[in-house]
Amino acid sequence: MQDASSLFLELCSIPSPPGGERAVADHVAAYLRELGLDVEEDDAGTRIGSDAGNLLCRLPGRSGGMPLFFCAHLDTVPPQGPLEPFVDDEGIVRNAGGTILGGDNKGAVVSMLEAARRVVHEGREHGGVELVFTLKEEVGLLGAGAFDHTRLEAKLGFVYDQAAPVGQIVLGAPWGRTISARFHGRAAHSGIAPEDGRSAIAAAARAVADLRLGRIDDETTTNVGLISGGSARNVVPEWCTLEAEARSHEPAKLAELVQEMLDSFAFGASLGDCTLETEVAETYPGYRFRREDPIVELAAKALERSGHVVSTAFTGGGADANVFNARGLPCLNLANGMAEIHTPDEHLALADLEAMVDVTLELVDLARDAAHA
Repeated sequence: MQDASSLFLELCSIPSPPGGERAVADHVAAYLRELGLDVEEDDAGTRIGSDAGNLLCRLPGRSGGMPLFFCAHLDTVPPQGPLEPFVDDEGIVRNAGGTILGGDNKGAVVSMLEAARRVVHEGREHGGVELVFTLKEEVGLLGAGAFDHTRLEAKLGFVYDQAAPVGQIVLGAPWGRTISARFHGRAAHSGIAPEDGRSAIAAAARAVADLRLGRIDDETTTNVGLISGGSARNVVPEWCTLEAEARSHEPAKLAELVQEMLDSFAFGASLGDCTLETEVAETYPGYRFRREDPIVELAAKALERSGHVVSTAFTGGGADANVFNARGLPCLNLANGMAEIHTPDEHLALADLEAMVDVTLELVDLARDAAHA
C-alpha cells in the first residue's frame, strides 16, 4: 500500500470542491477496503447536493476499551488553478500550480487512514475506532449536518482541522449567524427624474456605515461580505441585497449583535424611504470545553506522549466538531500543522502529517486503557 506521504500527494492532486468529492471518496473507500475493512456510504449527497455520500468505516473493538471516532472532511475550497503538489527540500508539501494545496483537510484524512492501516497491520488492541469522512464542510458543515450520528458507537471524537502547530487543542468555537437584508426602493431615470426614485443602494450604504464591523472584542466578529443591487447605471436602484454574518463565543453577545445589525438595516431603510426584508439563520452552533474536561485531558496526554508541547486556544471558525458537539457527542478539534490554508501559499510538513498519525495511535491506546483503569 501507499505510504502516508505518497497518499497525501495523490489525494492533493485530485480536485474535490464542495459537492465534487466523488473521486476522493472513491480513493479513500478503496484504500480502506484494501485493508479488509467495510465502508458504508450514506445518501447525504442527494440531500445536500454532492456527487458522493459521507463515508463511515468501523474497526470493531477487540479489547473492551472505549471506542473513539475520528472525522475529516473530503472537500476543499475550490482550486483556482492546477493541483501540482510537490515536496520541497525541507520536507514541506506545497502546490506548484498557484492555488491551494488541499491539505485542509486531506492532511487529516491521510493521518487517520495511516493510523487505521497501522492498527490493522500491527494487530493493535483497541476499544473500537470509527472513521467518518464528510462532504461540503467548507460551505457550512453540510456533510456533518446530514450525517446520522446515531450510527456511531463511539461517544467521543476528534477532528484535525486547525491551522496551527501540532500540540494545540481548540477549546471552543463560536456560534454563528447569517443575516440577509434586501432593501426595496423605487426605480427612476437618474438623469430625467431622479427625485422620483428611492435608492436602495443608498439606504443599504447608510445601514452599513452605521454597523460595527470586524473584531468587536476577543470573542465576537462581524462582516458584510456581499453586496449586490441595481439594474443599470442610469437607473435609480430599486433593490439592494446585503449578506452579512456575526460570530461570538457567547450566545448572548451574538443575539445582541444580530439585533443591533437588524436595527441598523431598518434605520437605513427608513432614512431612504425604502422597505426592508431580512432573514437570520444559524450558520453553526458553537461549543466550549474546559481544560479539565476528560476529552481534553485525553488529548493532552496523547500529545505529551507523542512528544508535543500542549497549548490551548479558541478559534473564530467552525469545523465538523461544532456539529457533533451540538448533538451531544464531545468532539475536540486538534491542530495538525496546516499553514496558510485557503491560499496559494498553503503548505503542510510531512513531519506533521506523520506526527498526527502518532497522536491518533496514542489516543486509541489511551482510550483502550481508560476502560480498564
